[in-house]
Amino acid sequence: MAGRIPANFIDDLLARVDIVDLINSRVALKKAGKEYQACCPFHDEKTPSFTVSREKQFYHCFGCQAHGSAISFLMEYDNMDFVEAVEELALREGVSVPREESDQRGPDHRPLYTLLERVADYYRQQLRSKTGERAVNYLKSRGLSGEIAAEFGIGFAPPDYQNLTCLAASDEDARGLWTTGMLAESDNGRRYDRFRDRIMFPIRNNRGFIIGFGGRLTGDGKPKYLNSPETPLFHKGRELYGLFEARRSVRDLRQLLVVEGYMDVVALAQFGVRNAVATLGTATTSDHLQRMFRAVPELVFCFDGDRAGRDAGWKALQVTLPLMRDGREARFLFLPQEEDPDSLIRREGRDTFLRRIEDATPLSTFLFEQISGQVDLSADEGRVQLAELAKPLLEQLPEGLFRKLMYRRLEEKVGERIAPNSSRTHGRRPTVRPRASIGTMPPVRRAIALLASNPALAALDGLPDGWRRCNLPGISLLSELIELGRAHPNISTAALLERWRERPEGKHLAKLTATLLPLPATGLEVEFLDTLNYLSSQSSQLEWEALVAKAASSVLDDADKQRLKELVKAKAENDSKATRDG
Repeated sequence: MAGRIPANFIDDLLARVDIVDLINSRVALKKAGKEYQACCPFHDEKTPSFTVSREKQFYHCFGCQAHGSAISFLMEYDNMDFVEAVEELALREGVSVPREESDQRGPDHRPLYTLLERVADYYRQQLRSKTGERAVNYLKSRGLSGEIAAEFGIGFAPPDYQNLTCLAASDEDARGLWTTGMLAESDNGRRYDRFRDRIMFPIRNNRGFIIGFGGRLTGDGKPKYLNSPETPLFHKGRELYGLFEARRSVRDLRQLLVVEGYMDVVALAQFGVRNAVATLGTATTSDHLQRMFRAVPELVFCFDGDRAGRDAGWKALQVTLPLMRDGREARFLFLPQEEDPDSLIRREGRDTFLRRIEDATPLSTFLFEQISGQVDLSADEGRVQLAELAKPLLEQLPEGLFRKLMYRRLEEKVGERIAPNSSRTHGRRPTVRPRASIGTMPPVRRAIALLASNPALAALDGLPDGWRRCNLPGISLLSELIELGRAHPNISTAALLERWRERPEGKHLAKLTATLLPLPATGLEVEFLDTLNYLSSQSSQLEWEALVAKAASSVLDDADKQRLKELVKAKAENDSKATRDG
């Protein structure tokens, strides 16, 4: 287990990253004054309420209240945990992530990644050995070159039950092989290699780390295909084989071809079709689709042309509907009978196969073809049935132009005006933009909000200190923020908030910051100083009242007497000034 990632490193990393560039690589932003805006990627909405501030390196949605730094965005948008998000940003900026010796932040999976890389190396060695001859002959029979096999890291797991014992040099390694699913356990508790006599396909996450394997038998037996089980690294319903390789191979990746198996992905790559990915023995899930749509705007689902293939296509369509925001496209390619992508591209060549992809059926066409085939459109009753079948499907579409066009197409088929369900909200909250005024905030909250939104205020000369003696909620947090700002005068709002990510005050601090996001810089220094001065005067008044009460009931010591004199003098001066100003 490695220790916590140093806070100073996170500060520096967030200073390197431009949150506008990061978010714009996934969500199209438009300039709006000093800030940038878009329709929120975290909930459905008609008008943009998602704001990104380059100055503060912070985003906030006034509709669903999503907010945070570049790290938070990757965690929410790309389904990463904290460490993965930091490592992704570090990779983007070309820096390595240091670790402290203690104070750990969550599990460190790096030893498991390293172990699986060693396992992959072992399998690749076995493929090149005498043991792997049968596997090599099979791959050659499928038309794969050594170069493609090497690029995808294909290997071979020998038939024996204890091959991986050679990698368990320590108890930690043995535990790691079990944790990553490379070992299975018999009824009598004996552990053995899960993968045997199989061609092995490493499965990588979006950063290129091996998280599991898929294995295909070279001979008879069941199951023909076997994947790693669910582990801390591998979740079959979210992962896609070939996505990392596609993003690495295609510089401007705009489309993904979704096929059924590893061999389809690799065989298509052999013919120069480098944008194919495969689900891992499961139907396409919403998690799969979200990952793919974050990578590209267009998906083409490739299925067998038989009844089972069309049923699978229909299921994929239903899962896709809620994610079809404007700008996204989904199409369906159904292959000739008895063909798969591997066999078809070898038989008819790359160019013909690419034309099939270009001619794939749009989602809208496939949807209406499927439901129209269930009714008699020549009869009024059939058209009514069509509307009843279509409306629940169209209601799943997000608000936008595509949804309107789908309703228009239904109206053309039915011959009647069809109104969408007006009560449909997609679960979104109403877009309410808070006023930027801070005058109604209690003074401690006001000072905290101003400082978190503008950390440079902590470095102002002549800040009063009397407020520190106030016995009010939030004073200790305000003090911490000022000390942090003084110690790190260039810290951004995003980096400041990351310091409080795991503390109870973190969520409240981020919300306070978000309320001031549209506030202009003019007058902030005066507002902050006035707030601290007010708190200082309140502190003096409360302290004076406490000392007067104490003097009435007991004898003051010398320190208390001196402090009371100072407060009386200061009170008199303030009263005199107030009289003159009045």
